[in-house]
Order: sequence, then C-alpha cells, then structure tokens
Amino acid sequence: MSDPSKPDAPDASENFSINDVEITQKSRVYDGYFKIDRYLLRHRLHDGGTSGEMSREIFERGHAAAALLYDPDLDQMVFIEQFRAGAYAALGTKWFDEKKSSPWLLEIVAGIIDEGQTPEAVIKREAVEEADCTVTDLEPICHYLVSPGGTSESVFLYCARIDATNAGGVHGLDVEHEDIRVLVVDVKHALNWLDTGRFNNSMTLIAMQWFAANHEKLKARWSAA
Repeated sequence: MSDPSKPDAPDASENFSINDVEITQKSRVYDGYFKIDRYLLRHRLHDGGTSGEMSREIFERGHAAAALLYDPDLDQMVFIEQFRAGAYAALGTKWFDEKKSSPWLLEIVAGIIDEGQTPEAVIKREAVEEADCTVTDLEPICHYLVSPGGTSESVFLYCARIDATNAGGVHGLDVEHEDIRVLVVDVKHALNWLDTGRFNNSMTLIAMQWFAANHEKLKARWSAA
C-alpha cells in the first residue's frame, strides 16, 4: 500500500477531480432561511477502487465575499461588531467559557454573493451598508472553503482601501435585523488584537494574518498611488 504521507507522494488534487465522484441521489431535506441537501454518493479511493455509498447532509448557504478595511494614509483599520446566532449556540457548549466569551463578534465586512453579482461588487456594497465606507481599491487575499466537511460555502477574501476619517457609528439594514457597530483602530492596536486572540472567526483571522505579513508593502504601494 502506498504511503501518501511521504514527501514524494503526489498531491491528491493532481489526480482527483469532481469527475471521480458519483452522485446516486440528491434531495433537498430542508428549505428555509438556509438550505440543506442530502447526497448519496460514492468516490474514488486513493489506492484504487470505489468507496461504498455514503450519505451526507450539506449546508447550502451560498458563497460570500469579505474584506478587511484599511486606510493606508491614516494607517488605521475598520472592523465591525455584531451579534451572531451561531456563535451564541457554540458558546453555550462546554468548549467555551461563558464568562470570557460573547456572541457579539469582532469581524470584517462581508456579504453573500447574489445571482449575477461579482465578489468585488459585494465588497463595495457591504462596506457602505455595514461600515459607511467607500472602497477605492481592492487587493485579493485568497478564496477558501469555510468548512468543507459539511457546507459548500466559500469566501472570496480581500483587503479593501478606504478613507477611515469619518468611519464610526452603528449601521446595517433593519430588514435584515442588522445592528452593526463600527470600530476604528490603529494598525498597531489591531495587530495586538491578533496576537492576543481577540479575533475568533476564520475570515477575520485569515485576513489579519495575511495583513500582518503584507502591511508594510501594501501601505507603501497604496500610499504612493
């Protein structure tokens, strides 16, 4: 049997594709605010052959775009804070200390990509709706799968150039029950939040880790533009 852990083993993505999956049945088992599909499937195995049929429920939320808002002239960053029902459910389990955790999360602006929209258009829309900031430039960071074991959702992640001079206040759409507080902080303060574990959601963590590695060259390039 081959050992895929050896350094010379080929990456599975080089030899496997969606064509190596057989869907025997797909059905929608929940159709509400979110949607859940049940798949019956088989897939190709690493050592040859085909797996037995398995059943998996997949959470269908759509795909999203998110952006870390940065003002290179003031060297400041804009974050948002809002209540998250999923965080409330998670923090009520034994894995979190309720006295040290809150379902109000410190995040970056984000939104679901509607039919016919581009990720860039979503970022510009959400920056205005959630933070009252106008995006003047975008730097792609990455495109990643949120939790591929159970959802199809992916996020297009960016760093967005904005003017933070007048940023602040509370924003959001009443129809979507949004109550979003804007926070403006110096880069040094934001990086301290990263080091001390203040961020606890993946899109903000990924964006901030990228920013920590690219801050200086991004500031130099945008400030010179």
